[in-house]
Amino acid sequence: MYVEFSELPEDARVWIYQSNRKLSDEEVAEITQKTKEFVTNWAAHGSGLSAGFEIRYNRFIILGVDQTEIQASGCSIDASVAFIQSLEKDYNVDLLDKMNVTYYSGQYIAHKTLTEFRQMAKNRAVSANTIVFNNLVNTKGEYLNHWEVPASESWHSRFM
Repeated sequence: MYVEFSELPEDARVWIYQSNRKLSDEEVAEITQKTKEFVTNWAAHGSGLSAGFEIRYNRFIILGVDQTEIQASGCSIDASVAFIQSLEKDYNVDLLDKMNVTYYSGQYIAHKTLTEFRQMAKNRAVSANTIVFNNLVNTKGEYLNHWEVPASESWHSRFM
């Protein structure tokens, strides 16, 4: 069952998928429609999940599930990954590679491989104060409060 993302509780489970490139406005419109359709029909063991999503900065797809009544199961999570894989294929983007880092470079959002980001930290091209996107957050509350943080406050700190 589709729910506006803003209506999901703070403890809703979230999954964040980052694109390796900025999506065009047209792509975002299409992906929004496809994601709304997926979320509307998303189920765990035959019961509809209370779920929502948002797309941020033409780069991130955030799926959220209110697990108060029905929890996302292995099969439903697999279904969401299969859906994301279909988007990867349809739009020729990488959404599942967790070995990439997205961060602010001035007012722009940059995307680098983990190896490149590590080298940038070594060369002091990024610092502990660089704002990074911590896609490892697990709940909507964490997403709202700890997603865009200085590298020193996320797992990225090990490179600084």
